Amino acid sequence: MLRALWTSATGMEAQQTNLDVISHNIANVNTVGFKKSRANFEDLIYQDIRDPGVMSSEENRVPSGIQIGLGVKVSDVSKIFTQGSLMKTDKPLDLAIQGAGFFKIELPGGGEAYTRAGNFQLNEEGYIVTPEGYKLSPNIQISSPETVVNISISPNGKVYVVRNTGGVQTTEEVGTIKLYRFINPAGLKALGGNLLVKTDASGEPVEGDPNTDGFGKLAQGFLEASNVNIVEEMVNLIVAQRAYEVNSKGITTADEMLRVVGTLKS
Repeated sequence: MLRALWTSATGMEAQQTNLDVISHNIANVNTVGFKKSRANFEDLIYQDIRDPGVMSSEENRVPSGIQIGLGVKVSDVSKIFTQGSLMKTDKPLDLAIQGAGFFKIELPGGGEAYTRAGNFQLNEEGYIVTPEGYKLSPNIQISSPETVVNISISPNGKVYVVRNTGGVQTTEEVGTIKLYRFINPAGLKALGGNLLVKTDASGEPVEGDPNTDGFGKLAQGFLEASNVNIVEEMVNLIVAQRAYEVNSKGITTADEMLRVVGTLKS
């Protein structure tokens, strides 16, 4: 019965983590480019009372043993990189990736991060940056923005600007947006702010042009919405709540059985 107390306690602890993950998903249902996470579980070690296949007599072997499991733990919390739906914004620097790939972002101090959020802007120097002011990499600068009439970004990442100088309109290519992908994107480490950084588990980034060699294409004037399904998360929330409740029942039941044992008189 003491074993049942601790086993049920591991179940409650695991469901607390599960609830944390589900709540984080729900909180980011409207976050651009957000990818939902999922808590995965595995059973703990077993106490072997009798091993399977041992001899019960000189001629007979038991077909199954007695193994008592000691609970559950969270094995990992992994991100799920399924495609989110596209939201039309008509803003020229809003970009959505349709398919595989990440934008690369320059971090302060020379670091690099990756994101699916394409809500870019221009800073005071004309560079394309994130809402936090981090530059898109490779850097793309649009000089003399006061002369720019229109910014056009093709599905394969070419960035063009139409300028009006002295009443004459000219088109200029100012750069190409690159995409990056990983062998194991679930191995990326989340920093917050829609940013991910590579780890040994993710592998090295592979650079490519949008809409080529398996990379996704860019959609200008669109943003990728969160891939959180609010109905699915609400169902997961109910399941986690009930699992937590049932595990607590295991604790109270074991406690009641111990109380009965304590009231026995010789």
